[in-house]
Amino acid sequence: MTVTDALLAPVLAADARRPLITFYDDASGERLEFSGETLANWVAKTANLLRDECDVEPGTRVSVALPAHWQKAVALLGAWWCGAHVVDSDAAVALVDAEHLDVDAPLLVGFSLDAFGRPLADLPADAVDYASEVRMHGDHFTPEPVAGSAPALGDATVDAVVDLSRRRAAELGHGADTRLLSTADWPVVAEGGLVDGLLAVLAGGGSLVQVRHADLSALDRRAEAERCTDRL
Repeated sequence: MTVTDALLAPVLAADARRPLITFYDDASGERLEFSGETLANWVAKTANLLRDECDVEPGTRVSVALPAHWQKAVALLGAWWCGAHVVDSDAAVALVDAEHLDVDAPLLVGFSLDAFGRPLADLPADAVDYASEVRMHGDHFTPEPVAGSAPALGDATVDAVVDLSRRRAAELGHGADTRLLSTADWPVVAEGGLVDGLLAVLAGGGSLVQVRHADLSALDRRAEAERCTDRL
């Protein structure tokens, strides 16, 4: 079982149409909301793109140089659904935004992070533009078998990432009623922000309100409007 299956399947089984990730960018004014079902479709499209166009398969080293954003969530879950080993260096495929086009990897996948799906400017000719390509891929994905002992995130195995996510969900009190308001970053390591701010919320069956470029003066009103139960 992949990390994605372990964390996302219970959410979908419980209530696939309930809001799972609500994303704000206070610099651009955007607000996007994804049910579990909609997020899973994006994850499947991403996994299909990575497998079909980037040859990502179990064990492929993939780096994800993106900010805390809904597209980083689908990038990570899509990579793990392929059985990828998410790393911070020496990757075969690098998923990058405009600030990380200088990453040294054989293949770049560029993310514009644009709410309207515009392509990433200045992307090298031999790179893949995520926004342009992902919509052409199917919204169902059948993963290959992945062992629990396979590497998933840095030095952590699939089982270790899933177990840590579930343990942190219990320690933080994340459950089905959790609605976490977060401005935290998601460093791609098996500790801290990525686990506490994303994976533990999924593992606990809660939902996330993630705010980028947060207007701190608006957080109290947003927490009330979104009926948030916790903050990070």
